[in-house]
Amino acid sequence: MAKLPVEKMRELERRFGEIEARMSAGPSADVYVKLASEYSELQPVVSKIRAYEKATAELADIGAMLADRATDKDMRDLAELEKPEIEERVEALEQEIQILLLPKDAADEKSAILEIRAGTGGSEAALFAGDLFRMYERYAAGKGWRVEVLSASEGEAGGYKEIIATVSGRGVFSRLKFESGVHRVQRVPETEAGGRIHTSAATVAVLPEAEDIDIDIRPEDIRVDTMRSSGAGGQHVNTTDSAVRITHLPTGLVVTSSEKSQHQNRAKAMQVLRSRLYDMERQRADSERSADRRNQVGSGDRSERIRTYNFPQGRLTDHRINLTLYKLDRVMEGEIDEIVDALLADYQASQLALLGEKQN
Repeated sequence: MAKLPVEKMRELERRFGEIEARMSAGPSADVYVKLASEYSELQPVVSKIRAYEKATAELADIGAMLADRATDKDMRDLAELEKPEIEERVEALEQEIQILLLPKDAADEKSAILEIRAGTGGSEAALFAGDLFRMYERYAAGKGWRVEVLSASEGEAGGYKEIIATVSGRGVFSRLKFESGVHRVQRVPETEAGGRIHTSAATVAVLPEAEDIDIDIRPEDIRVDTMRSSGAGGQHVNTTDSAVRITHLPTGLVVTSSEKSQHQNRAKAMQVLRSRLYDMERQRADSERSADRRNQVGSGDRSERIRTYNFPQGRLTDHRINLTLYKLDRVMEGEIDEIVDALLADYQASQLALLGEKQN
């Protein structure tokens, strides 16, 4: 395990104490809000640091007691009994602190843009894309997040050829970012008379939702095309626009949105475009650091087959971490925390291993 950065830990404790003092002094409302935000970020790690310091002090006291020949037999026996438990607690706290001190992904606290597209498999792939969207929708509902569909193209037999939605809430991207990739399904389609199992796929992309401060899009870098339909007559004649298409000229990215309101169309298309450009910039920065990125489940390679959903066996397998669960029905109802937690733990373990290699 990598060594704990003692100086950094002391600096965090010092800063935490400084924030507590400033908050107690009754600052202005805007200053207090900023201090409270930093306080909430530091509190979990400082709490662990203080618990670690207390445990290591207890361990040192036990070591001194055992080293002292004047210690009577009963006290020595008690110390010998307590020592393994405290050593175990110190080791666990060391690992928890290491994880808390890992470099944070700046996008983790952001909301996300969820894009699901049917892949190979025709109508069955579109149906599966719809199933995946409902899975994430139910997961989001359980977390108290808000889902808003930005655009959708329905499949001929149901489901979606493509669906794009925002998932809004704190920390959405940190929980969904490992979902990007190819999701494969094995099941008997409803239209299959012979009961044969078919394999189809859908592609999922999860992008951190970008804000104006993250990405600056110059007006001269975009072209906006509005495709107006003939309308339904009467009160709707001037309100139905089939789509707004925005082309980002420097990159060639094209985004469309279809709503009755042209203003909403443009706003939603710009929202998706901004997030895709932000994601491109993140991918570029990640590729420059590729020498330090090994065994990372969150690589964002959307051509990689990451997961198989086998309905006849009720089995889900995540190929990146060799995780297999036999509760596919519950997973499709949105119960994916066990998968997300396992992916996050694997990612953190790989980051800790890299940190240890750098220190050696």
